[in-house]
Amino acid sequence: MVMLSRRSLMGLGLALPALPRLAWSAAPVEGPRPGPTLLDYNESPWGPSVAARRAMRDSIALAGRYPYGAQYRLIDTYAAQHGLDASQVQLFGGSRLALQHAVMAFTGPRSLVMADPSYEEPAQAAERHGAPVHTVALDERHAHDAEAMLAADTQAGLLYVCNPNNPTGTLTPRTAIERLLRDKAEGCVVVVDEAYIHFSEAASCLDLIADHPELLVLQTFSKLYGLAGARLGLAIGQAPLLERLEVHDGYNVANVSALLAGQASLDDRTLIPSRKAHNTRLREATIAWLGERGWRCTASHANCFMIDLRQPAQPVVERLAAAGVRVGRVWPSWPNWMRVSVGDDTDMQRFREAFARAVPS
Repeated sequence: MVMLSRRSLMGLGLALPALPRLAWSAAPVEGPRPGPTLLDYNESPWGPSVAARRAMRDSIALAGRYPYGAQYRLIDTYAAQHGLDASQVQLFGGSRLALQHAVMAFTGPRSLVMADPSYEEPAQAAERHGAPVHTVALDERHAHDAEAMLAADTQAGLLYVCNPNNPTGTLTPRTAIERLLRDKAEGCVVVVDEAYIHFSEAASCLDLIADHPELLVLQTFSKLYGLAGARLGLAIGQAPLLERLEVHDGYNVANVSALLAGQASLDDRTLIPSRKAHNTRLREATIAWLGERGWRCTASHANCFMIDLRQPAQPVVERLAAAGVRVGRVWPSWPNWMRVSVGDDTDMQRFREAFARAVPS
């Protein structure tokens, strides 16, 4: 297998011109929004930032060239912002793809251990790969139960932690993740999926990478950055671990539009705090409104939360959909709970109105 190094590609003149930095607006995508209110896939109601939209539009002229320069510039920017070496950062067409690669690389015949409920893709990927899957219930705080995960299989190949967790939005303490890293079997990889970390005040696990060669952290541009449709994700770990993710001949390059939108998003250092503040305000206001009417919700730190309906949730999901408000699916282990994504002010107002009709308190 022949692979060109990042520096050799830059030397060939494949670096792309810098794009202008534009101010970001908190406003959602302009224009009418016909159709249903979409609170089902944890997408950003604001979409790409103004700068990212401009970058994506400008990328059309560059689509005839391979985007190696843009790829390595984005890696360099991210690494510099987080005190990492560029060799510790790898880009994928969405963090879901990176997660699928991790399951293929680190399980079979060794097992996957993960929480339930949590993001289902690791279990689905493991089943497709023919690897055993062990699920462990969340603890009483709706956090990952490190002790139970370690006990589920003492020779597991991969321990998966989604933090904040999808669908609950709840946080797992840093001490629990450190215990997994300390007490896991040799050769077992801990994958910490931080797709929702930007919505929370929790510290990332990126600083643990230097001391833990079997720690893989995943982040994404799909959620807070509003680039779900562009498909751009990050895998961060020590270089030898990242090399093991290349399960398909070592060629993994995102498209130029996504790369330039990601670069514009990283360049705007106001984007995370601004969008985090909007999400927190809308999430907490909605949870408070539900609480005043007797409904219990998870203690979310993400852009989604779950409601305990005290009755089968699927009929409620269907009644809301009939009213033009789509909310998340139901997890089999929590049949009475319903996930709701956080939208903008209009979205959440429509949700409250539809919920009040669909589930009288």
